[in-house]
Amino acid sequence: MSRPWLRAAVLGLGLVTGCSHTAASTSGTRAPDSRTRARAYLEENQPEKALGLLQELHLQAPEDLDVARLLTEAQVKTGHTDAWITELQGRIAAKEGAVDQYMLGLALFSRARDAGAPAVAAFERAIALSPDTAEYHYRLGLARLESEQYAAAVEPLRRATTLAPERAGWRLPLAKALHRTGDASGAVEALGAVVRGKPSSAEVTTARALMDQIADPFSGFPKAAEAKLEEGLRYLKDLDAPQHAILSFEEILQDYPDLAVVHALLGLAYQRLDDAGRAVDEFKQAIERGPRDGKNQLYLGELYLSRQRPDAARPAFEKAVALNPLLDAAWFHLGDLHLERRDLAAAREAFTVAVSLQPEAVPPRGKLALVYQLDGDYASAERELRYVVEKDPENMEFSLRLGLLFTEQALKSSRPEARKTAAGEAERWLSKVLETQPENAVASRALQQLKAQ
Repeated sequence: MSRPWLRAAVLGLGLVTGCSHTAASTSGTRAPDSRTRARAYLEENQPEKALGLLQELHLQAPEDLDVARLLTEAQVKTGHTDAWITELQGRIAAKEGAVDQYMLGLALFSRARDAGAPAVAAFERAIALSPDTAEYHYRLGLARLESEQYAAAVEPLRRATTLAPERAGWRLPLAKALHRTGDASGAVEALGAVVRGKPSSAEVTTARALMDQIADPFSGFPKAAEAKLEEGLRYLKDLDAPQHAILSFEEILQDYPDLAVVHALLGLAYQRLDDAGRAVDEFKQAIERGPRDGKNQLYLGELYLSRQRPDAARPAFEKAVALNPLLDAAWFHLGDLHLERRDLAAAREAFTVAVSLQPEAVPPRGKLALVYQLDGDYASAERELRYVVEKDPENMEFSLRLGLLFTEQALKSSRPEARKTAAGEAERWLSKVLETQPENAVASRALQQLKAQ
């Protein structure tokens, strides 16, 4: 079975390549370097322009794996795959090198007929020649995963993540391999490392899809009960008639008392009726029957939170993210609870994950900015606040918060120049708020403070 995302990952610069190289700055008059220009040409689907640059770079730095991968990508995209493979095989016959075997593996993987054993063999030789190079283990793991050798893929992928723990995205294929070999707990642990590693949007999408496979609450649901389930869901979600939904769900449980997802839905229906006691009972029944489903813990935590029981809610949310690290709501609630306890380090981690999982959502970014501000990290707080106002210039709440942030910096700074700069920024943002909201007392007081200093 072909999986295009894996093939792209092995060869190109896509989802889980995990490259740590940073492009040179192109600001001001500084021209982009050859590597940066080559990357741009490849992204613009102009591989012919990239090829010459990359050939020169490879001659200058033959051990640079980033260049080696880009060069192979350019060769493939320009239609030179066969010639490139022949050239690499000739080099290897004359003097075998790990980088040449690595590039040969990448090139072979791009051809469907060679994506299995031939590519695997090349990556294995690269590892034999350079056993501590994480990239080689990673590519071998991906090639085996593509060949549906799931058990055989686990070891090299695990080795790769051990050698390069900072490359969180590499744990995505590891999670997939672990899931396919029946190690659901190991797969979830790997996904937890991914979400804590500030993943890209593409990586989050992939992680969510995999987590949905691992923790599908409707897996094995009896077909005989599907019509009644749909009826109950329609009453609960579409018609806002929880009483009727309860009747549907209870009818299912009469025949199938161990369906965790139905107990969870029954709990949500009782919660909609403000019957907290029955809702807690049903959520606990769901947890007992579906102990690996983090959503059941999330539902219980949210119910406790709605009843002003934060000490009971916190462990439920902690269990929720341990079982399903893609639950952004649980991360957000955890961040809030840590913030209330003034545990800024834990709050920062929780809100950072929440922002990674929902980068366009305003509330988690606002909370993360607050944590940074309380911790004295004004630059990071400013970055998070500016992200929102740049996308939504009319957001007066965040404009006000920027004004207050700069006001705090101006009042606390001991350096005259820094104080003057912060005060100017504060006045600009506060004035913007007052233009729209002339009665805003908070902005007015902050301006008065600035003028009085």
